[in-house]
Amino acid sequence: MKITVRSIFQMLLLPVHILFVGMLLMQSLPAISQHSPVVGIKGTDFTLNQKPFDFIGISFFNALYNPAFNSNEGAQLNFLKRLGSTGITVIRIWSEWNNDLGFVDVCDSCTLYLPDGRLRPQYLSRLKTLLAATASLAIVVELVLFSSESRNKILTDKAADKAVEEITIALKPYRNVTFQIWNEYDYRTPEYYTIIKQNDPSRIVSNSPGGGSTLGNDNENTILDYLSPHTTRQGKHWQKAAEEIKGLIVKFKKPVVDDEPARNGTRKFGGPADTSSPFDHILHIYNVWKAGGHVIYHHDMFQTGKGSKAVPPAGLPDPNFSEYHKVVFDFLKLQKRYK
Repeated sequence: MKITVRSIFQMLLLPVHILFVGMLLMQSLPAISQHSPVVGIKGTDFTLNQKPFDFIGISFFNALYNPAFNSNEGAQLNFLKRLGSTGITVIRIWSEWNNDLGFVDVCDSCTLYLPDGRLRPQYLSRLKTLLAATASLAIVVELVLFSSESRNKILTDKAADKAVEEITIALKPYRNVTFQIWNEYDYRTPEYYTIIKQNDPSRIVSNSPGGGSTLGNDNENTILDYLSPHTTRQGKHWQKAAEEIKGLIVKFKKPVVDDEPARNGTRKFGGPADTSSPFDHILHIYNVWKAGGHVIYHHDMFQTGKGSKAVPPAGLPDPNFSEYHKVVFDFLKLQKRYK
């Protein structure tokens, strides 16, 4: 190679050029990438920044679509702090809130995905804002990608593949979020799992394979990073559910989350047929803990629709809204005393 003054000058400039490009790339990444706590797994438990993490969740399906919660970042942060003060460390939110079941805040466009699988900028922006807020409070988000309740509006396989790929790539800097592929369904779970891992190998992935007592098949349970079935909701569910959770832990040796344990309140949508008591759920949660599992507390604070006496006026899972729920939240707040 002929060495000239120009070639020497170009070689001297090369490191500066690379450094400049690198600085631009760093500036283009969301600030959260430097501060987001990292949720992980160790044995049958969860970690946050490699330290033990108590996975104690609550259903907050409409988080991306509730007007009050998304009115401003300050109000959102304050509500998350209120949840955190009750012992909640995880919120379970849905990407699709466009069902026809009469839940509060639902609408046809209340979904992260356009029909072709591209992401809706408005809701993606809300999701990133939420992930930044929860990260600042060491709260983990379990993001449900698809919901069985929206199956009549299901994306084509091609569009769904695109949606999974795009949301995986978009959220790569955010490490305080796990993906739950479905709520109560298992269509193409291995395929979606593969797409997620191809684009973000360290993303933690689970699935809720069906309604109460549907514990998933061995193939999927072997693949998934942690399990999150909906356990028994009928009869003495506080006994049976712990047995189901324990069986999965022993067999698959990974974390198992009792997702939506025995929803109280309304009997619609698979809730307990008998009159329920908050102590049913306290016993249920306690027994699941003793079995080595984790829980996400479910409730009826948006499922019976706006104007229902079970739904807070703002449509948020307010821990102080009902005396029924407050009993359970008070128990969760004291979880270190009982676990």
